[in-house]
Amino acid sequence: MKRSTDRILTTHVGALPAPPDLDDSRPDHAARLRQAVVQTVRAQVDAGVDIVNDGELGKGHWIGYLGRRLGGTEPSLDPNEPPPIPPGEDRERFKGFYAEASQQGTLWYSSGGAHKPVLLSNLVCTSELKYTGAIQTDIDNLETAVAGLPVTETFLPVVAPASIAPYIGNKFYSSEREFHYALADALRAEYEAIANAGIILQVDDAWTAALWDRIGVQMGLDGYRKRCFYFAEILNHALARIPQERIRYHICWGSWHGPHAHDLPMPDLLDVMLNVKAGAYLFEAANVRHEHEYHVWEHVRLPDGKILIPGVVSHATNIVEHPELISERIRRFARLVGRENVIAGTDCGLGGRVHPELVWEKLGALAAGARLASASLWKGAR
Repeated sequence: MKRSTDRILTTHVGALPAPPDLDDSRPDHAARLRQAVVQTVRAQVDAGVDIVNDGELGKGHWIGYLGRRLGGTEPSLDPNEPPPIPPGEDRERFKGFYAEASQQGTLWYSSGGAHKPVLLSNLVCTSELKYTGAIQTDIDNLETAVAGLPVTETFLPVVAPASIAPYIGNKFYSSEREFHYALADALRAEYEAIANAGIILQVDDAWTAALWDRIGVQMGLDGYRKRCFYFAEILNHALARIPQERIRYHICWGSWHGPHAHDLPMPDLLDVMLNVKAGAYLFEAANVRHEHEYHVWEHVRLPDGKILIPGVVSHATNIVEHPELISERIRRFARLVGRENVIAGTDCGLGGRVHPELVWEKLGALAAGARLASASLWKGAR
């Protein structure tokens, strides 16, 4: 994994705008997908992003894609089965806000385009879990797209066991622990295929943080943290054969456009995050609920060899951040953990959360802010 040795490198979390005509039902979908990935990678390079991906165009949804890539599961046909994840404290306290959002049909920006992500409904494990996906297509499309372009590195995001497990009921394995390890073994195939292709593996784990609001409050902090460490153990099992410098781990607080008044504070998650076997950690640091939490690094030492990729651009606002503000956010972390240990990132995926025009403007501002920070951090060093 490249480090910011002579300037602050830039990246993002994963999801980028999908072209409205990228429709799975098209007979020429495979060719259109390849073309769209080429266009998306070029747009990242033009914006000044150093470490790029395929925009997650081959998945369509950060977690829903696994409904098509995991054998041994089938849709639940029980009409009385409760939703996989309960509503949570935020929705209880701000009922009016969420009722209005439900009436509008989304908590996100919606372009109304033809591309519709495949969402994950309740699944049931009824036989041995096996990975049956087509990750090689994503790998091939990304490698084709970056050929000849000045990119520093590439990455592909995939889901963590803790973030897919709530959606799958177990009717096959003798215990939940056996089921979770089997899930990790199935996901291992996707993890290792990416790393073995020379691409950085990014593990997306939104629900480790976000489930506090849904189930953690009732469990209590000690019980919830125990659950988080348990799933970190499961994830580390799946990552065991991959060098940690080939892995980056992303947490967020669900990232929907809502109050987030009941988010678990970063200090309560920090040791969980650092317990995951990864070379770099991505987390929200730009949105107004969590920006102040950079102070935690005044008291916690970043382990040797690790990299922080804080979000310095947010998906949660249509306002395009000023490069000077982005530079200031970068320099906060560089002063605390060392400039070589910081890469500038985004809070979460931008695709589907802000208008496509604003996505590319925000990424351009990210690159401009990184240049300003680099000029300050390396001043007089050459």
